[in-house]
Amino acid sequence: MQNILFDFIAKYITLTEEEKNAILSLDLFRTVKKGTIVLKEGQKSNNGYFVLKGCIRTYYVIDGEEKTTAFYTEMEGLTPSCAISNGPSEYYISCLEDTILAVSNPDMEVEVNRKFPKFDIMCRVLSEELLVKKQLDFDEFKTSSPEQRYINLLEKRPDLVQRVPQHQIASYLGIKPQSLSRLRARIYEKK
Repeated sequence: MQNILFDFIAKYITLTEEEKNAILSLDLFRTVKKGTIVLKEGQKSNNGYFVLKGCIRTYYVIDGEEKTTAFYTEMEGLTPSCAISNGPSEYYISCLEDTILAVSNPDMEVEVNRKFPKFDIMCRVLSEELLVKKQLDFDEFKTSSPEQRYINLLEKRPDLVQRVPQHQIASYLGIKPQSLSRLRARIYEKK
């Protein structure tokens, strides 16, 4: 798994052997079973997560119903808002598949950034990229019909349709599962 992480980092910065060893000494890697809730609503955590293999989702429970807000798959990272605010989490994070995560916390990040300042630059670039992507995704969601949201999902993240239960995709799209079934039938009829 370390090579997957190092290959990803290499897209941004070149690592020396000393830097690779420093990362490995942090004991970042966690194997998590499908169905595991990594973070619960109300729980405090300062961990950030980077998916090396698998799929996790974030969701709220509102009036007893799960409302999916995001899916994270290979080479995607998530820092829960509670890790920044030091307050309790407002949502859940769970594994939809057996997952391998790189788990970090601010103490680890400060230590690595102190020893190797170029990591700070990489983290800043990654944060900027993520912020732009999140804003574009939000804008697209707000300005699209449910049918267009599903088409966008098929175009941009076709793997999710195979990996994620349909009721969670419906929740992510902001519709009921029955509506997703009708929507899918309409789309396939047009083809």
